[in-house]
Amino acid sequence: MSLIPSWFGGRRRDAFDPFSLDLWDPFKDSPFPSSSLFAPTSGENSAFVNTRIDWRETPEAHVFKADLPGIKKEEVKVEIEDDRVLQISGERKVEKEDKNDKWHRLERSSGKFMRRFRLPENAKVGQVKASMENGVLTVTVPKAEEKKPEVKAIDISG
Repeated sequence: MSLIPSWFGGRRRDAFDPFSLDLWDPFKDSPFPSSSLFAPTSGENSAFVNTRIDWRETPEAHVFKADLPGIKKEEVKVEIEDDRVLQISGERKVEKEDKNDKWHRLERSSGKFMRRFRLPENAKVGQVKASMENGVLTVTVPKAEEKKPEVKAIDISG
């Protein structure tokens, strides 16, 4: 575990080295099936975790951008559920394997993903637009104009 060399030959094994290349996994001997709650091992979980979405608010709209490389627009669903919940979901398919292939590394995720966002009250949920270009999904939710309070002058008598 340690990269600190011993002054008396060999490597010291009993010293804590914060720069060690060995990674400590607190869940290594856990009875739970996943080795770590923060580093999912199954393809479905990692696809869910790796779906990154930005939410930006402009004066005119709420804009959501999701990086979905390798996913066709037909494989993505954008839905508005009752009570102003925007749901973006889809599935990244696993590539077909040839029995003669020899895998050296498998890092790209596959499986289903879903993200949900509660929209604010000023969202016009009936006018949502979505587009997909170069693997980036853009969902635009227009905002209702803020109603400015009416001010009525009252004459003071007397």
